[in-house]
Amino acid sequence: MSEPQPQDLSASGGHGAVPTSGVPAEQAPGDAARADWPLWEVFVRAKRGLSHVHVGSLHAPDSDMAVRNARDVYTRRQEGVSIWVLPAEHITASSPDEKDAFFDPAGDKIYRHPTFYHVPEGVRHL
Repeated sequence: MSEPQPQDLSASGGHGAVPTSGVPAEQAPGDAARADWPLWEVFVRAKRGLSHVHVGSLHAPDSDMAVRNARDVYTRRQEGVSIWVLPAEHITASSPDEKDAFFDPAGDKIYRHPTFYHVPEGVRHL
């Protein structure tokens, strides 16, 4: 197979340059069942006390296999202490195009910002 030409690459979907030509359109015989596997979003917590961070996505037939595959793919160098997997179909997100209208109601409530509160010395993790 020849190397993809620069004009044959697409960066759509946020996954970087992906070849769009010269890629076989047929599935291998065992791939038919995998085409039905749901997409899982993977979150990893690097150290105790830190938040889980979205690290990527993967396809798996069920949650147990999704956790195992996430461990193998996203924590190969023992970077994590905890993994969450969520079915992508259950995630609902706001649209970046609607950010002004969506977040605007909080803009006039300046009392919600911590500038009005005095934090005593020695208080950590507030």
